[in-house]
Amino acid sequence: MLIRYLWNGRELLGRIEGSKAISEGEEHPLVEIELLPPTRPSKIVCVGLNYTEHARELGMEIPNEPIIFLKPPSSALSPGASIILPKESEQVEYEGEMAIVVSRRCRNVSAARAEDYILGYTCFNDVTARDLQRRDGQWTRAKSFDTFAPFGPAIARIDPDDASIKTRVNGELRQNSNTSDLIFDVMRLMAFISNIMTLEAGDVIATGTPPGVGQLRAGDSVEVEIDGVGVLMNPVIPK
Repeated sequence: MLIRYLWNGRELLGRIEGSKAISEGEEHPLVEIELLPPTRPSKIVCVGLNYTEHARELGMEIPNEPIIFLKPPSSALSPGASIILPKESEQVEYEGEMAIVVSRRCRNVSAARAEDYILGYTCFNDVTARDLQRRDGQWTRAKSFDTFAPFGPAIARIDPDDASIKTRVNGELRQNSNTSDLIFDVMRLMAFISNIMTLEAGDVIATGTPPGVGQLRAGDSVEVEIDGVGVLMNPVIPK
C-alpha cells in the first residue's frame, strides 16, 4: 500500500510493510509518522447518485450517464485530521466512498484501456453541507469547504468491482455496501471523465456513496473502511 507522510518534518512517499513505513530504503515506525493525503491532486472529481440502492433510498431514477462535480484541492484532508463544521451550515453530512487515484496524465481513455491509468484505490469522505446544497440549487459551496474531502489512509490495488465499503460514526455502522452496486463502474467512469477533461497523475475520482448518508456533529468520529485499503478516520470539530 502506498502512502504519503511526514517524518521529522520531511514529506516522504512510501509504502506500508507491517508496522513500518518504508521510503527509499528508510524504515520508520508507523507510530512515529503523520499520514498525509496519499496524493496531491490537481482536481478532485466526484460522482453523484452512483449506487443503485442509494437511488432507490432517495426515490430517484437511475441516471443515464454519470453525474459529476468537482471539489477543490484545498478541501483535501489528511487521515486523522479534523473535519471542521462551518458556521454557515446546520446540516453537515458524511458520504463514505471508494476513490480512484490516477497514475499518469490521460485524455480520451477508453474503458478497455482505463486500467492502464489507475494507480489504485483509496477511501474517501465526500463531506457535504446538505442545507447549503438545497439552498443554493447547485453543489459547489456545499462541497467545497476546507476539510470537506478527507481521503486515505493509503492507495491500494483491489478489485474495484467487488469491494466492501462501510462508514461508521462513533463506532456505529451507518453505511454497509459493496462496489458491486455501482451504477457506473470504475472503467466507465474513467472513460467518461477523461473524455471531458484531462486527468493528471494523482488526481482523485470519488465514485459515489451508498445508502445510509447522515449528519455529523461536533465531537463525532467518522470512519470510512474499504477492505484491502484500510480505515480513514477523522474527528469532527466546530469552527
